[in-house]
Amino acid sequence: MAQLQGKVIPIPIEDEIKNSYLNYAMSVIVSRALPDARDGLKPVQRRILYAMYEMGLRHDRAYKKCGRIVGDVLGKYHPHGDQSIYDALVRLAQDFSLRYPMVIGQGNFGSVDGDPPAAMRYTEAKLQKIAEEMLKDINKETVDFIPNYDDSLKEPSVLPAAVPYLLVNGVSGIAVGMATNMAPHNLNEVAKAISAYIKNPNIKDKELLKYIKGPDFPTGGIIYGLKGIRSSYLTGKGAITVRARFTLETLRSGKDAIIVTEIPYAVNKTNLLEKIASLVKDKKIDGISEIRDESDRNGMRIVFELKRGAIPKVIINRLFKMTPLQTVFYVNNVALVDGRPKTLTLKELIKYFVDHRQEIVIRRAKYDLKKAEERAHILEGLKIALDNIDEVIAIIKKSRTVDTARTNLIKRFSLSERQAQAILDMRLQKLTSLETRKIVEELQATLKLIAELKALLASEEKILQVVKEETLKIAEDYGDDRRTEIVPEEAENLDIEDLIQKEDMVVIISKDGFIKRMPVSAYRRQGRGGRGLSGGKLNGDDAVTHLFIASTHDYILFLSNEGKAYYLKVHEIPEGSRIARGKIIRSLIQMSPDEDVSAVVAISSFESDDFLFLVTAKGYAKRLDISTLSNAKTRGVNAISLDNGDYLVDALLTKGNGEVVLVSRGGYALRCKEEHFRVMGRTARGVSAMNLSAGDEICGAALVEKDKYLLLVSSYGYGKRLSFEQFSPHGRATKGQIAYKVSEKTGELAAAISVDYKDDIMVVTAQGNIIKMAVKDVSEMGRQASGVKVVNIDNADYAVSVDRIARDKD
Repeated sequence: MAQLQGKVIPIPIEDEIKNSYLNYAMSVIVSRALPDARDGLKPVQRRILYAMYEMGLRHDRAYKKCGRIVGDVLGKYHPHGDQSIYDALVRLAQDFSLRYPMVIGQGNFGSVDGDPPAAMRYTEAKLQKIAEEMLKDINKETVDFIPNYDDSLKEPSVLPAAVPYLLVNGVSGIAVGMATNMAPHNLNEVAKAISAYIKNPNIKDKELLKYIKGPDFPTGGIIYGLKGIRSSYLTGKGAITVRARFTLETLRSGKDAIIVTEIPYAVNKTNLLEKIASLVKDKKIDGISEIRDESDRNGMRIVFELKRGAIPKVIINRLFKMTPLQTVFYVNNVALVDGRPKTLTLKELIKYFVDHRQEIVIRRAKYDLKKAEERAHILEGLKIALDNIDEVIAIIKKSRTVDTARTNLIKRFSLSERQAQAILDMRLQKLTSLETRKIVEELQATLKLIAELKALLASEEKILQVVKEETLKIAEDYGDDRRTEIVPEEAENLDIEDLIQKEDMVVIISKDGFIKRMPVSAYRRQGRGGRGLSGGKLNGDDAVTHLFIASTHDYILFLSNEGKAYYLKVHEIPEGSRIARGKIIRSLIQMSPDEDVSAVVAISSFESDDFLFLVTAKGYAKRLDISTLSNAKTRGVNAISLDNGDYLVDALLTKGNGEVVLVSRGGYALRCKEEHFRVMGRTARGVSAMNLSAGDEICGAALVEKDKYLLLVSSYGYGKRLSFEQFSPHGRATKGQIAYKVSEKTGELAAAISVDYKDDIMVVTAQGNIIKMAVKDVSEMGRQASGVKVVNIDNADYAVSVDRIARDKD
């Protein structure tokens, strides 16, 4: 036997490697990892849906084993391994992976916890109803069919896809040298954007953002900022920040808890909890006492129980910074256009979908027209036969064979061969008058349909109108509400109080610098002369110096004895029980060791036109524009310069055009206009406000308000109400008028505030006892009166502060 002769062709190894690798890369890009811009599907997804459609697995039919489905796909269309096919099938059924799942799964198809699906021999599946819209009209020559891998069968090169799958479900895939990561969207919004594009193909990219607000993830969450959304829609690339959705609750134990109900897209819940538990254990996140996963079939619920005194805002910010409770979704809109990978903008994604649907409608109309014309041709022959039935029967009877009869009919009535055959195939029952009329009506309807289809094919506008109507109908049938909330950039640093219930809080500050807050509801109203409830456990010589009431959403402005201003949000002050001592204030704001809090005021916003009216013990006062303190925060800024031995006693939030009453401990009150005190800078001392007697000091100030009263409380628990009309206006730096008859029994005045007759007030003593009572229980009296017993005080105790409780309308 002769030895085979061959020729060796030398090829450089780098060329062979380059060609082989490029062929492999293009195979992965085109046949595996990237979706087609028309139907939005990767080849494996398209083959799964088509195989299930061929198997008759409609949404209203019985399930079939996933092993059977995978076997069909593997054997007929996709010879790349059963596991890859099953993984793709499982993902098509997961409601936490796809915004609009294409497959109904029965059995374990995995979970958001990262649990793997059961083996394919245990699970079953069938098509969702919306998936049938992806395959609708596929048998009407709407798409091209290509040979499968072994040329034994045909498979669709693309699906008709009435659903804008790529936009509503997104896709992720890693090819060779490129990748794709497209976000899911809300079907209703996408349909509106498609409708707007069809109405105006020259619509600007930015205008489409009016219809599609942003991604809509199946797991919900909150998108922060619009910059990443704009970038991804206008350029095809962008980074979108997604946060978990959470609320704050107070548990039965009285502790605060962070409740997470939605996590960012594609985050594994089990891994997330393990990560957070590890950070808590390593004390990188402090303040969490317990982590519980209370999720059930009704939804997700992750509980982070906080330690007493922990500040929720700090912990939440750390969770966002250090854990996947905040992630970034990197958009990379890469899809195949005419078999080539291309980065697509939002408008281009819509354009390729509309172009594809336009082609589908045209091909479907041509198919329907061809079938209608064929049917009309037959019906016209049948009508001729029915109109000449006696002659037709006679011709058939005289004919020796079927072929002869067909030829004779063609010759006599000028029929086509198909028409003649249809006449011969017609059953005798068609000769009844009812059946005859049905044929005539069907012919008329068919001729009308032909006219409509020709008109449709002749008008691009009508074709686009069909695309628009069918897309809107899909949205009507399968669309739902948006799940992912979008927070604009201007609210990107949203304060935590948006998640905290608005509630009035009692805030108490002691002489030694301890602070705490408690709900006003923790104190029941008592009658005049009550002893009150304990407001805190004080040590040694410590005493309560300030009590005020503010909403959890307010700013608290602290003014120190050195004239500096600091602020916190009320919710940032640790909540404590009635007997708790509280937290040292220097751990919340950066006061020096020698500073003490002299005055406090609640402010809803620093961006208002309001003023801060500051009053010192030695009788100086000034007005300060509130906006000048907007950067005070916890480090503090100067608010007023003080003389040696002087200190702030009160601060009022004013409009700048009213009147104030200054009250001294010795019982004098001076009513004067605010305009007498000009607006000054932060470092100014102020001007003389009240001429005080030797040894006297100012104890407080109040705004003169219509239909309200001046409430005075003495250090030994006596008090009274006075009408503001009892005081005549004077110029500043005068002594004022007698307002209270101070005696050894009453003690000097401790506090003065403006109140309404319907208000409730709270009085606090140095030892921390608090009484809540109605203003109406305190008698209205003249300027010379000593008042009535407001609170029953022990010998070693004395009243230090009073504040009113805001009603709902306030």
